[in-house]
Amino acid sequence: MATKPQSAVLAWLDRHFSVELPFLRFARNVVLLSLAGLAPTLALYIALSPGLWPHLLATDAALPRFVRQIATNGLPVVLVVNAFGLILFAQLRSRRLSPACALAIDLPARIGAFIALHVVIYPASALMFGSFGGDPVQGLRVVGPTLTQSAAFANLSGVYLYATLISALPLHMAMVGGAMQARALSTPTMPLLIALALAIFGLQALLLTGFSALLAGYF
Repeated sequence: MATKPQSAVLAWLDRHFSVELPFLRFARNVVLLSLAGLAPTLALYIALSPGLWPHLLATDAALPRFVRQIATNGLPVVLVVNAFGLILFAQLRSRRLSPACALAIDLPARIGAFIALHVVIYPASALMFGSFGGDPVQGLRVVGPTLTQSAAFANLSGVYLYATLISALPLHMAMVGGAMQARALSTPTMPLLIALALAIFGLQALLLTGFSALLAGYF
């Protein structure tokens, strides 16, 4: 039987991210949850980057460009990946997907979406806003090297990656709990469930780093 904290968390998520919800309400909840994940992660990145905040305030156009990058790159990536994860979570909780099937879909799709969105957005930013010297090919070339540093939280792509943790955790917790229940095993305690969910996310981050390194070598 699930522990009370686990049951409370899953019940809250079921209420706000159910397959039975109207589309607009589900979409609104995804946006709010994504902002709740992105804001503190971005604040932590700024706090850990010496001189970044004074530079943004003191340099002409630096802050507007920074905000534009978050709005046109970070927010779309976080929204799409979180929406995908929460749809999978809802499907899993409604028993339309097995835990094994959900994991088989989540691993490649989450990594693929994260990389693919950057592959599209970087060249588009070059064309629309003059990023990367206005050269879309250069924008494409930096995708791989940039994403290889995501897991290390070394640039803004790391902010976007860890902002998706807010949707990955409940999905992975539900997958682990469902898999153990399917095998008639006792459900892990909440700390262990979170640790196992984080381990799955860590595996995805490592795979992202590996595929990004291959992409960097290709271009």
